[in-house]
Amino acid sequence: MGLLGAGVLIGIGGTVAMDIWALILNKAFGQPLPNWGNVGRWTGHLPRGVVFHDDIGVVEPVVAETAIGWALHYGVGILYGVIFVMFMGMGWVSAPTFLPVWIFGIITIAAGWFLLHPGMGLGWALSKTDDPWRGRMMGLVAHTVFALGMYVTALLI
Repeated sequence: MGLLGAGVLIGIGGTVAMDIWALILNKAFGQPLPNWGNVGRWTGHLPRGVVFHDDIGVVEPVVAETAIGWALHYGVGILYGVIFVMFMGMGWVSAPTFLPVWIFGIITIAAGWFLLHPGMGLGWALSKTDDPWRGRMMGLVAHTVFALGMYVTALLI
């Protein structure tokens, strides 16, 4: 298996781990599941030249927005896996360690905080939400789970 294949698998593994974590939080604590439809709606408006919305919930829906959101979620996870493996090389894939992938996983939250969240009207790093620090901490934990999923997948391959 080459770098690209390993990166794809590692990115999928991390994304699946993040989704399982969301399900656990939902079932155990009633935490709402991520709304991938809103992410798809935001993505669907990008080709129209609109990046930032005041409230994505009131923006005109796009066809198949939930499927688009899920595809973006997994596409970004795969992209992150490929970028990480290309940066670290097959040496890391052959003998993975957690610290580098954890640092990378935490860095990846920047895309949500500084592009996706403000793009959907939630403010920079969730600053327009009722409890931004709770959301930020939950995001950091989710991205730690993403990194853990990438690490475990690397151990398996």
